[in-house]
Order: sequence, then C-alpha cells, then structure tokens
Amino acid sequence: MPAASSVISTAISFDTDLGLAVLRTRNSVYALRVGADGSPRHVHWGPELDPAALRHPRSPADSSFEDEAAADELGIQTGPRFGPAGLQVRFADGTAGAQWRFLGHRVEGAELRLRLADRRYPLTAELCYRVHPDTDVVERWTELTHTGGPDDGQPDDGQPDDGQHDGQGFGQGFGQGFDPGAGTGAGTEAGAEGRTGAGPITVTRLDSASWTAPRLADYRLSHLVGGWSSEFQLQRDRLPVAETVLTSRRGITGHHASPWLALDDGTATEERGEVWSTALAWSGSWRVTVHRDPVGRTTWTGGLGHEGLAWTLRPGETLRTPVFAGLYTQGGFGGASRAWHAHLRAHVVPEPGRDRPVLYNSWEATGFDVDQPAQCRLADLAAGLGVELFVLDDGWFGARTSDRAGLGDWTPRTAAFPDGLRPLADHVHGLGMAFGLWVEPEMVNRDSELFRAHPDWVIHTPLRDATELRNQLMLDFSRPEVEEWASRTLDRLVTENAVDWLKWDANRPFTEAGRAGHPDPDRVWIDHTRAVHRVMDRLRADHPGLRIEACAGGGGRVDLGMLTRTDQAWISDNTDAVDRIGIQHGFGQLFPAQTMAAWVTDSPNGLTGRATPLRFRFHVAMAGALGLGGDLARWTQDELKEAAELVARYKEIRPVVQRGHQYRLSGSGDVTSVHYAAPDGVEHVLLSWRPTTRFGHRPAPLRLPALDAAARYLDTDTGQVHGGATLRHHGIDPRLPAGDYASSLIRLRRLD
Repeated sequence: MPAASSVISTAISFDTDLGLAVLRTRNSVYALRVGADGSPRHVHWGPELDPAALRHPRSPADSSFEDEAAADELGIQTGPRFGPAGLQVRFADGTAGAQWRFLGHRVEGAELRLRLADRRYPLTAELCYRVHPDTDVVERWTELTHTGGPDDGQPDDGQPDDGQHDGQGFGQGFGQGFDPGAGTGAGTEAGAEGRTGAGPITVTRLDSASWTAPRLADYRLSHLVGGWSSEFQLQRDRLPVAETVLTSRRGITGHHASPWLALDDGTATEERGEVWSTALAWSGSWRVTVHRDPVGRTTWTGGLGHEGLAWTLRPGETLRTPVFAGLYTQGGFGGASRAWHAHLRAHVVPEPGRDRPVLYNSWEATGFDVDQPAQCRLADLAAGLGVELFVLDDGWFGARTSDRAGLGDWTPRTAAFPDGLRPLADHVHGLGMAFGLWVEPEMVNRDSELFRAHPDWVIHTPLRDATELRNQLMLDFSRPEVEEWASRTLDRLVTENAVDWLKWDANRPFTEAGRAGHPDPDRVWIDHTRAVHRVMDRLRADHPGLRIEACAGGGGRVDLGMLTRTDQAWISDNTDAVDRIGIQHGFGQLFPAQTMAAWVTDSPNGLTGRATPLRFRFHVAMAGALGLGGDLARWTQDELKEAAELVARYKEIRPVVQRGHQYRLSGSGDVTSVHYAAPDGVEHVLLSWRPTTRFGHRPAPLRLPALDAAARYLDTDTGQVHGGATLRHHGIDPRLPAGDYASSLIRLRRLD
C-alpha cells in the first residue's frame, strides 16, 4: 500500500488520502477530517495524541435518528443534521441548504483553507484556519461566495458595493461583509453535477465556525452577563441538556452579554483542569448557540448577526465572517486567561509594548458645564499629580449644554471655547501631558445642524416611529456618504486641535434598523460595524501617534474586533471601587490588564453613594490602566498629596501590571487578590482588597503559584526575604489594615 501523501507546514499538516488536517499550537492539537459527503468534521481539540488516534475514522451513528453530523466544522441544513445550523441559505428557486463537494485545500504558512462547492448551485465556501507559533489560539472564519456569472438572470439594484474589508493579520476575515469580485476562484469547478438556481442567494445565517468539545462526564459553561454599570459579571453553571443561546440583538456587542465563553467538565479550578474557550471578534450584533444533546455531545456555533436577519449574496460577491478564535488549556481558568492575554498582546492589541498613560477625564468634575478656564484649572491640578493625558469629555461642541442637543456638530461651542480648542490643547501640552477628546461620531441629536441638513442619514425604517434613546438617534455608517463624513470630520478634529487621544463613545443601540428603498435592508447590521472599524483604521493610519479608547455607555462594545483598533476600553460607567472588583474580575477572563481603563473618582461615589478611602479606590484602579476622574478642585491638599504619591507608585509597577502574567488568587473571606508576574519572573506585584471585615477572621496567607520554589524573593517594602517554596505553599500575609475597605500593594523581587 503506498504511503499516504501529505502537505506539511510548520504548524499544519494535511493528509490528502485521509482528508485529515492537523493544526498544532504550542500546547494543543486541533484536528478535523473531510467526510465522505464533502463536509469537514471535527476529530480532536486538546493535548497531543498518538498519530494513530487522529487517523482512526469516526464511528458511524448508531441509529438513523441520531445526528451523525453533530461534529460539523460548520453545520448545514441538509442531511441528518438536527442541531443548530451555522450556515443557512436559500437559493432563488426556493431550495434551502447546501450540499458540499470537497474541492481541495491550501496551506500557506500557518493558514489552512478548505474549499467546498455546492453540488448543484453556484455557491462555494472556504473554511479558514490560522495558528501562531507563539500562542495556543486557533483562529477560524468562513468565506462564502456566489460563483454565478453576470448573466444568470439576477436583478441589478444599482447599489454599488465598496468591496472594502478590514486589515490584515488577525483582522482578516473580521469586520468584513460583502466583497464583490472577491470570489475564491472555484467558480469554474462548482456545480460539476449540474448548475441550477440562477439569481441571488439569501443568507439567513453564516457563522464563523462551529466548535466541538470532547465527551466529558459533565459540562459547565462560563460566560459573562450584566447590564449598564454592572458589566462583565462572571456566570458559571452546569450546562443543561438543551440549546443555550448567548446573543446581542443591539447592533453593538452589548452590556448584557459578551461573545466569550469557556467550557469544562465541572471540576476545573483557577490553576488546574482542562478548559475550552472561544471568543468572537465582532463589534455588532452576534449569536452563539451551545448545544448539549441527550447522548453526551456538546457543540457550539457562533458568528455575526442575530436571528431574523437575511443578507443577499449576488454573483461575484463574497461574505466574510469575523474571526471566531478558540483555545484549549490544561491550566484551568487562570491558564485560559493568561493564554488569551498573551494572544491579544501578540496579535490583537495595538502597540502592546507601549505604556498606557495615566489619564485624567473631566466628565465627573464638570458634566456638560465645561469652559476653557475651568478645564485649564483641572489640567493644572492633574499635571501636579503626575497625570500624563488630559481628556476633555462631553459638552465641548455645538449647542451641547445637555444631552438633548449638539450631537453631530463637531465644532467647539463658542460660548465655552471662544478661540476654539487649540488654546486648551496647547495649555495641556505645555504642562507635559497629551491632549484627549471625547467624541460620539455615530450619534446625532434631532436638535443639531447635522440632523436638520441630513435627516435621512439616521438608521430608521420608513413608516415606523424612530425611537430616541438618551435623546439621540444613530447615524447609518453603512451609507458611504456618512462614513466619509465621519472620517473627514474626525480627521479635521485631530489635525486642527493636535489631538493625541480620542475617547470614542456610543451611548445607544440600534432600533428600527433599515434603509428606505434599499433591496437588502438588513445589510446595515453588518456594514455599519464594518464602517466603524474602517473609520478607526483610517484615522490610525493617517495619524500614527493617535490612540483611541473604546467606549459604549461604559463596556457596551468591548470585543476582540474593537480591541484590534483601540488601545484600551472603558469597561463600565460604574467607578465604585467595590463594584469594580467584580467587573474587573469578569473582564480579565479574556482581556489583559493594559486594555482595562480604571478610574479613581470622588467619594461618596456618584452612582452608588458609597464612601471609600482614597487608598482603596487607587489600589482597585491600579489593577488596570490607571485613570482619575474626580473633581480635583474639591480634593483636599492631603488628598492631592496622597494621590500624587499613589500615581508615582503606580508608574513604578505599571510595566508589570500592564505586561505581566496575571494570576487571580484565592483569598479567605471577602479578600480578593491579583498577582502580576513580570514575563522574566523577576518583578512581582500583589494587589489585595477586602471591602468588609468580620471580627475574629484574620485573612489567610495568599499562596503564590507563579513563583519559583527554588528562588528567593525580596519584599521591597519591608526588606524581608522569603523562600519561593514558602510563598508557593504557605503564602504571604496580604498585610491588610484593620476595618472595612482595606487594601494593600506588595512588591516582590527575585534575588536568584
């Protein structure tokens, strides 16, 4: 028998005789096989296996009633498939669902493409996979192409398609929509059994990928829930035998849910146990369906859009999905988080080696009541604390003295800034700080010059009343003229005012989404998000030093897609330090500390009314990218002095916090702790918080599993030297002061 032929790259092999693809990351293996019916099916995702185990054919179903295609890499509607279908299409003649022929594969470096064609209709798909040598993440996306010719009888709506898509690298395949003329080249091969069904193809679902967990004794689902000012609440429950749907129908990622999840068998801990985790790189509406069937199989499928939407694919057009990334680890939930953090730093976040600055934002001090003299006074105070970036928030433009007017008119309000913003920017720069500006480019008030000139620019379905939220409407960035206006307006703002930083906000979701007279009105759900991404990308390309902070009424639009083009995210409008502990815990499941904007604001907190010590507020905010947002003019001299000392302290630990490995520690009682270890293992930072105390309950020592048992470590504050084995197995006293709202910061340095 001849030896099996194969195509091999550094990380990917494909056995053409078996149709078996194997992708290897640093610590895991992902394998799939092309079935006899042409559909690629999952084989393995986990630790390295004996090669013979990967080559063993999949057992057939025991019954004709079983879902023998449960492990499809992208579920379709035909054949004995009864779970959620990731691809749902309808051809012009009314036929639903695809049936595949396998056309072949292509390996280019660390990227694999599997090429499929429908047996009878002009439709092809490429299932795309990418791995990186320095992370454990597998990136997946799908490209669906109508391969029909221009004379297939389809109507021409006269609407131009821009054919643009986002970026390269991780951004490829994400934030992308219809791309005319970007076919896979498989058109001449499609339909060898007889082409039929001329005309457009309706796509009602196109997920990026489907994932399959191995058979486990049980399954537990971890995901994030919440609401405005209570984002990123970690939920961890036994997965029911059912279909569990996680989704956003809001046109943005959402406060209430996040397109991240993790699965384990119910026994994983923070540092031990197998965990499978995925995250979708999309900043609009999305849907992930987890299916646990009664016979012990668990799969999940996800991608852009929610139920009830449909997109039209015309000849020559390609619909590309966002990336749906996944990883496997044996290091528990903490190991999964650190693997995600490493991947985001290496392949997602812009300039990960650059410090995120200590910023001051004026919103909580002034609200809409802004003017140049008051902002200059705040800038003077902020500079005295060691702040590196001053951000002017809402209220500086148009007729903006409340949330009822001005959005869309991005020129300085003359009553507040008679000579424009440049004098303030020059003053800030003269103090040695960068200058930042709050914008909300996607929004418009009815009471604005922009709306009066272009009422048709808003997202709105004709003959339906337009819902106002926060007294504003949303502009339709899927319209080329709106996208161009936004790019031109923001470019002018940045250029004329020497802006170093934009805080890009979005304070409402979609409602009544559509467009009058457009033959494909649901395209707005994709094309708006793509345009937002493009505007950000264009701004960064035209202004290389510009940084952007993501915001959407707090943490309403934080995902891998947004963080590909922003430096950090404002994760919640809730700055209460006690509430922030839980919010930051959930955020850190996926995102690294350097992307987490965290502010110190006034006490009592404006949202909760809770009074907490300045030290406690600082120590909570030091766990991310530190910022200040209080009314500094009302702080006492003692508070300003303490704040300056704590800002200086943060700058000392910033490289470790922002670029180190994060370990969430198990404290006793109400104690929560986070340990940051420098990549080289020399510097270590330990932050601990205890909101409440109980009499007679002294906190237990905190064990530090990241340390080397054979090394010695110096406590830089006390001068005490500890053995690594002692700190790993016995722990260290967190040195919390007595009383409620206690916190501490401990620094350790490896000596040998």
